[in-house]
Amino acid sequence: MTVTITDFLVKKDDLHQTRFAERALPALQDGEVLLRVDRFAFTANNITYAVMGESMAYWQFFPASDAGYGRIPVWGFADVLESRCAGITVGERLYGYLPMSTHLVIAPGRVSEGLITDAVPHRAALPSIYNTYNRVLKDPSYDPKHEAEQALLRPLFTTSFLIEDFLSHNDHFGATAVVLSSASSKTAIGVAHQLKQRGQVQVIGLTSPGNAAFVERTGCYDLVLPYAKALQAMPATQKTVFVDFSGNGQLLHDIHHHFDDALVYSCLVGGTHWDQRATQHALPGAKPTFFFAPTQAKKRSADWGPGGVESRVGAAWRPFLSSATYWLEVTERFGTAQMALIYDETLSGKTVPDRGYMLAF
Repeated sequence: MTVTITDFLVKKDDLHQTRFAERALPALQDGEVLLRVDRFAFTANNITYAVMGESMAYWQFFPASDAGYGRIPVWGFADVLESRCAGITVGERLYGYLPMSTHLVIAPGRVSEGLITDAVPHRAALPSIYNTYNRVLKDPSYDPKHEAEQALLRPLFTTSFLIEDFLSHNDHFGATAVVLSSASSKTAIGVAHQLKQRGQVQVIGLTSPGNAAFVERTGCYDLVLPYAKALQAMPATQKTVFVDFSGNGQLLHDIHHHFDDALVYSCLVGGTHWDQRATQHALPGAKPTFFFAPTQAKKRSADWGPGGVESRVGAAWRPFLSSATYWLEVTERFGTAQMALIYDETLSGKTVPDRGYMLAF
């Protein structure tokens, strides 16, 4: 089978530089499977993958032929186009971590009824949570009517679940309030939803004035504050956890100086304002600590045993999905021109919070 692959490439040291490139696919080897990437979600989370491509090894999942460029990982659906691996048939649909490319070759190592694990050598040392593909017909949480919501929200919600689990497992570090920046982001909404479900702390969302009405509409926050008025509205002596989804150095500075020693934990997640990220030193209060979801997933896998994380995330996912259908508008875009446009809009922070993009070549 002759296949030409189209890749969306991003310059690693200048995320504004992108291009599409074509290459021929070598003949499939024994044990390999060729996937045709069908559709995938694109959110601010994918910009975070690019921003942290070097430091967190995201570029290593799907190396580009040009070392100066990378392929951003995305979450989505792919179909088996050709298989030289026993137990995997042509036409089967998979959900998982994919490149922004028309095709992907995987080398399945572990093949079970519901999961396929890619054992290609360059992914072997990377977190296993990203190397596993769901066989959708064997996934009890899969609903073909909600593929878009699964691709757009499920990976983010998994991170949300793990963040909230980490906080609750540590008794919120003694805090009575949890403050979340970029409260309109889908990952922040997931954390707020989980915190609100437990009802153990006050959940405060910080957002821009233009997003405040949307954030309130999600019903996940006890209090929604615009950034400009946030400090005046939050008691500086209340023991507080700050979960920062924005990467805004000035905001981080202001929050730490406002709460001082009452800031009992400072959690850094993602980096929507990627160009404003700065190393923070000698801030009052708790030391800012980066949250890496695979680390918490690994810990909980040890605590809960095989399948424990997946089953708990699955149980929590269903009520979150039900609530999300009221505030998420799915928009599909097709073709390379639209893909480049949505990438540029997301990189520049111009997307609106109640819309989720599903892209396809």
